[in-house]
Amino acid sequence: MKPVLAFVFAVGACAQVEHQHHPPRDAAEYARILEDPARDKWQKPHDVVMALDLKRSDAVADIGAGTGYFARRFANHAAKVYAVDIDEKLLKSAAEKAPKNVETVLATADDPKLAPASVDVIFICDVLHHIESRPAYYEKLKSALKPGGRIVNIDFHHRQLPVGPPPAMKIPEDQVVKEFAQAGLKLIRRHDFLPYQYFLEFGR
Repeated sequence: MKPVLAFVFAVGACAQVEHQHHPPRDAAEYARILEDPARDKWQKPHDVVMALDLKRSDAVADIGAGTGYFARRFANHAAKVYAVDIDEKLLKSAAEKAPKNVETVLATADDPKLAPASVDVIFICDVLHHIESRPAYYEKLKSALKPGGRIVNIDFHHRQLPVGPPPAMKIPEDQVVKEFAQAGLKLIRRHDFLPYQYFLEFGR
């Protein structure tokens, strides 16, 4: 993982309200961006959570959770939520705001550090395009899924947008579908209500 992108992956990269061609100076600055109330207008977090139709018994892993923007919302609908990130400061912030059923997981750039068959839903929001060696990473994600589990990916459309990174940093939707297929995961559902992002669900 390139040094510049590693930091962006570490903080979840999900709320680049302004064009973040370079990472913010520190975790506090990025936390401010992640939690900017203006983000809700286009990220539609409530609608995203409702679309996932989580079960009360589900365990969810939020990859690149950052400050826990989605993780703490999942916690209201699932039994267990793992907020996975590689930035200790952001995980500390996530833990301070989160319900008791949220557990932070300090990961590495190439390993989410999830136990085998431990989660029902793996959620990735605007982080996948920062992960190098994705085929190997997909295998680790697959091993963490329980039977019948899902991997969800939300990422910015591959064009110029008023939010998010420049097009050169993005992965086209059809490429993501192809990569997951090569990893043995098929597209099982597509949601089209987000204005700037595609929203895909994959299963075995």
